[in-house]
Amino acid sequence: MTARAEDLPPGPATKREWRRLLRAARAAVAPEIRAQRAEALAAGMLRIAAEHEGPLCAYLPVGSEPGSSAAVDALRDAGFEVLLPIVPAQPGPLDWARHDGRLAPGPIGLREPAGPRLGPTAIGRARLVFVPALAVDRRGVRLGQAGGYYDRSLPLATPGTPLVAVVDEGELVDELPVEPHDHRVTAVLQPSGRTAVG
Repeated sequence: MTARAEDLPPGPATKREWRRLLRAARAAVAPEIRAQRAEALAAGMLRIAAEHEGPLCAYLPVGSEPGSSAAVDALRDAGFEVLLPIVPAQPGPLDWARHDGRLAPGPIGLREPAGPRLGPTAIGRARLVFVPALAVDRRGVRLGQAGGYYDRSLPLATPGTPLVAVVDEGELVDELPVEPHDHRVTAVLQPSGRTAVG
């Protein structure tokens, strides 16, 4: 099952409606298909990372988010300095720490790196940023989980840094609702490959 605009209720689609549809579609994916797609995403992330030198930001998927912690480990094992996010106690930009293999429980069911915190501006050191998303449209508009952490964090990345949203098949759509605070991405990685957007 994939997310399509025609599956939404009639009238203007809200972010809430999109999130409901996309979460249901992800939950319906069979575990074996999810595992195959996670392997394809890991290979895609490694291919993209090989095009860039320097640190990169990634994330540990939660629940039905596409990808796997194995992809993050593979990036580290390939010699990349991988920065992982830490959710702050108060709403704001994400903190970051190097991925050295040690993880600790974080808020809202997340796992986070156990090493020293580098601060929100550490994203500015990254030469590539992988971003979780529920969907992205062809203009680069990204729909997240509604916490706003990435919309506060991505503006701190160095201008020109590739911002690659990682999504499942069917989650690159024609148009999503957009608000002034939404920070756009530059590319989308699906299991079937990468697409430039924006």
